[in-house]
Amino acid sequence: MVVAEGRSRRHGASRAKGARSLRTVRAPVGVAWRRGSGILRRMKPELHLAPEVLLRAYAAGVFPMAEGANDGDVFWVDPHMRGILPLHGFHVPRRLRRTIRKRPFEVRVNTAFERVIAECAAPAPGRRSTWINHLIREAYTRLHERGHAHSVECWRDGELVGGLYGVSLGAAFFGESMFSRRRDASKVALVHLVARLKAGGFRLLDTQFVTEHLCRFGAVEVPRYEYHLLLDDAVHAAADFMAFDGDDDVERVLALALARAVEKGDESSRGVMDTPGRNGVKDAGGSDPNECQ
Repeated sequence: MVVAEGRSRRHGASRAKGARSLRTVRAPVGVAWRRGSGILRRMKPELHLAPEVLLRAYAAGVFPMAEGANDGDVFWVDPHMRGILPLHGFHVPRRLRRTIRKRPFEVRVNTAFERVIAECAAPAPGRRSTWINHLIREAYTRLHERGHAHSVECWRDGELVGGLYGVSLGAAFFGESMFSRRRDASKVALVHLVARLKAGGFRLLDTQFVTEHLCRFGAVEVPRYEYHLLLDDAVHAAADFMAFDGDDDVERVLALALARAVEKGDESSRGVMDTPGRNGVKDAGGSDPNECQ
C-alpha cells in the first residue's frame, strides 16, 4: 500500500528503478492483453477496469498502473519481489509517536475518497506526473462505491491535508497511494490504517513495492511465490475495515499499531514468513520527497 512522505509507491522514478523486478503477466479473465508488451489493448475502461475484474486481478496478485497521469491506457504488474508491511512487525518511530500524541490532525475514514485519490494523482513539488490516470481514478471510485476501496484522511482546520487509499479484499489490504500537504500527515494516516487493519482482523498489508522511506516502518520484500501463499491465505479469510471506531483515541491507535502479540507458529498473522525485517510502503503528496505519485 501505501507509504513514504513526498511520493507514492508507484511514482515514475521508483517504477523505473525497479523495472527489472517487474514482469509481463497474463491478464485476469475479462481483460484483453497484448502478449509480451505489458500493456492492455485500448478498450472502454468499463471493460478492463470493471470492479469485478479489478478484484480478480488483486486476488491473482497483479495490479494496474498507467505510464502517466495523462496516459490513456493501463498495464498490469506482477513484481518478482513484492513489498508488504507485516502488521505485527510494524514500527512507529519515536518522533512520530510524539507527534501523534499531540493530535495534530483529525483522522477520518471514507469521507473524501475522491478527493484523496485526486490529491494522490495531482502534480506536486519534485513530481510532474503520477501513475494515476483518469481510468484508474474512475475505476477505484467505483470500487469505493462497492465498499472495496477506502480512504484514511488527515484534516486540519477543515482542510484535507493528507491521507491514503487502498483496496480491501477478504483479510488483505492493498495500499495504493498516499499524499501529504502538511508534515507527517501521510505517516499519521498510515499508523491509523495499521491500527484499523489489526482491529478488523486483517492478515496482509500489501505495499506492492518497498521504498527507503517505508523501511523505517518495517516493510519487507518477499519473493512472488511466498507473497502468493500469504495472499491466498488472506483473501479467503474474513475481515472488517469498519470495525474500528477509535481514531480519536490516539493511545488506543498506538497500542494497536505497535502490538506484537503473535501466537507461536501463526505466520499468517505476521504477514511474512521468516523474513528479516526491512521496511517499505507507498505515499503521495506535497513537499516531502517520498510521497504519492
